[in-house]
Amino acid sequence: MIKNYLKIAWRNVRKDRLFTFLNLIGLATGLACTLLIYIWVSDEISIDKFNTNASRLYQVMQNGDPDHGNVFTTEHTPDVLAKALKDEVPEVEDVAVIKFPDQDGNSKGIITCNSVSFKARELFATSNFFEVFCYPLVLGNKNGALSDKSHVLLSDALAMKLFHTTNVIGKTIEWSRGNTAPKGINGVYAVSGIFKVPATSSQQFDLVFAHDLYFSTTRHDIGWFSSDPSTYIILKKGVDPGRLNNKLKNFIKAKFKDGTQEQKWAGNLFIQRYTDKYLHNHYENGTVAGGRIEYVKLFSIIALFILVIACINFMNLSTAKATRRMKEVGIKKVVGATRATLTWQYMSESLFMTFLSLALALLLVWILFPAFKEITGKELNVALNTRLVFSITGITIITGIIAGSYPALYLSKFKPVTVLKGKLQTSAGESWVRKGLVVFQFAISAILIITVMVVYKQMQLVQAKNLGYNKDNIIHFANEGNIGANQQTFITELKRIPGVVNATNMEGDMLGNHSGGGGINWPGKTERIEFAGLYVDFDFMETMSLQMKEGRTFSRDFPSDTGGVILNETAIKMMHLKNPIGMPVDLWGLKQHIIGVVKDFNYESMYNKVGPFFICYAKNTTNIVVKIKAGTEKKTLAGVESLYKKYNPGLPFNYSFIDADYQTMYAGEQSVSILSRYFAGIAILISCLGLFGLATFTAQKRQKEIGIRKVIGASVTNIVTMLSKDFLALVCLALLIAIPVSWWAASEWLQSFAYRISISPLVFIVTGASVLLITLLTISFQSIKAAIANPVKSLRTE
Repeated sequence: MIKNYLKIAWRNVRKDRLFTFLNLIGLATGLACTLLIYIWVSDEISIDKFNTNASRLYQVMQNGDPDHGNVFTTEHTPDVLAKALKDEVPEVEDVAVIKFPDQDGNSKGIITCNSVSFKARELFATSNFFEVFCYPLVLGNKNGALSDKSHVLLSDALAMKLFHTTNVIGKTIEWSRGNTAPKGINGVYAVSGIFKVPATSSQQFDLVFAHDLYFSTTRHDIGWFSSDPSTYIILKKGVDPGRLNNKLKNFIKAKFKDGTQEQKWAGNLFIQRYTDKYLHNHYENGTVAGGRIEYVKLFSIIALFILVIACINFMNLSTAKATRRMKEVGIKKVVGATRATLTWQYMSESLFMTFLSLALALLLVWILFPAFKEITGKELNVALNTRLVFSITGITIITGIIAGSYPALYLSKFKPVTVLKGKLQTSAGESWVRKGLVVFQFAISAILIITVMVVYKQMQLVQAKNLGYNKDNIIHFANEGNIGANQQTFITELKRIPGVVNATNMEGDMLGNHSGGGGINWPGKTERIEFAGLYVDFDFMETMSLQMKEGRTFSRDFPSDTGGVILNETAIKMMHLKNPIGMPVDLWGLKQHIIGVVKDFNYESMYNKVGPFFICYAKNTTNIVVKIKAGTEKKTLAGVESLYKKYNPGLPFNYSFIDADYQTMYAGEQSVSILSRYFAGIAILISCLGLFGLATFTAQKRQKEIGIRKVIGASVTNIVTMLSKDFLALVCLALLIAIPVSWWAASEWLQSFAYRISISPLVFIVTGASVLLITLLTISFQSIKAAIANPVKSLRTE
């Protein structure tokens, strides 16, 4: 029986080539988009799932006290917290502490072996790191690998670079972070283990040092007001995370005397499941308010909509041409076929068509996959496994069932007597269902187009907004290797290179990677304020073209400026200072004085409003900043690289432009913008394919009517208008539905930006006009073809 169903299906495929082509292209495109999004979503939700104890692994987070109505959330906690949790909280089974010492999360130190040097990123961790986190150890004992401060563990990839083998236990390497590193960290270490970092780990690093190495050599405050490392805990089985959150909320406050300012300003602890960290990393007022999960949800919905649009095409085209199969249904029912039998036959035809579409969809995925990876910025790898095969097969079968269910039920319900007498009439309900599906298709397409335009406009604002500083033609690179010990000499030589306008150095960057905290005091302080800040050298303000409101920048002519601090306008306003210049300020025990007030500038992304900010002097920092004269970039960069290699022979010169980094900060939004444009185009294309098919069928069905109208004097314009107006009315209805829905969705998305566009009515006008024009072009070909056809031929048609 199945063999016969397939034969009939194949005959129908060959018989109606136009409808087969439209269905095949629509379903294949929909499936291809769905598969690409499925691969991306699967990769996103797999991050950090490699830990065997993932269900009990949590990160301890900290909320600051409400600051002018906002709560500052950080993953950095006091170093003394780990031992206290282990000793005082019975629900905690184990605690690990890790520390990435670099400000921006991307800078690297220098590892040297056998006179060969490489850049690598280090991590400092407690001795139980490999028990709490399941990074596989290739060699070494996870219980003792981090017990000695003179030991280091290397990743298998780094070991192969250095020694061309992973069998390197006991061998030594030299490590350097330059002269900006805490005292005692630069030196020679013995390799005590080799580990692997899974591709699905959100934390990527090359070597691991002992936790005590960093914290015993730094001058960081190790009290309850510090916020330096990250703390991770494994809960005992059966522990309720919600109850533990209530217990931990005032854990730090309890370490201070009741009623003191310290207790008032102490942070509130809570825990977040470690596997949620990657996707749920955006906080507002102390609670999770999204993150990358928003993109996962968005693209999942887009995939569903595109697939539904493709299924609607199949339903509409299949039911529209149902009249051609009326006699087939009538005869089969006369000879004994039941409705269930006919339903399964037509469902099998739908599944057959869907699997044909799958073959074409897989080809499209293979062709588009490299471009898709580039747009998403992810190194996606597709491994053919049981899960993938079952997922693809499942998606295809579900698509086939959804697409074929309505046509199968529709065709199988025909009564044989009515059908064989040729008295079948299309009910108003069936007509409205078909029209409703068309409206749904175009409403979704219009929503996608409108939201794409809003995202594009917002990205334009992000790129064009005056940030308060000039980011053009400025590069930055790490102070590494031999530069650290000769930083001031290096910068002096940089300034002599033709094309270099200015050069300086800074700690962190202008894109959100900076120092900060609430331990800043001043005369008359009445409330705790969380500050962000930078440590910079002379000429920084001039290099970045920051504008002063009052006072002055750091100057070599004033030796006391090494103890000076510059605050922004927002800081002065929140500190309630009337005459700030010269006023003393205490920064974490360091006595400073205000020498200037800088105009507010965006030192973070546009998701955040400008907050209180300080700029302090520092002679040696981790980043070199160079401003290059416009038009001389290539020649000047060659000179800078030559100087860099003079100090660091053998090391690659890695630099980046600040304006490019600024764009990278919005890489997720840019990917959403680009992919949304493609998906919106695909949605409207699939919808138009279905509309083209329906217009073709309508023209064929009304062939005699058109012939009669032409005989009695109807013009081509009259015929085209008659055939087009119903479709245009449906599209207009779809636009009326899409406009308020898309306005709401776009407004919700824009709320996450502190600086955002207002949605112009022009967006809706342009979208509406575009969709109507596309619709008119789609149906006009068949309408005009039918209108100019010879009426004699149509009236002779049986």
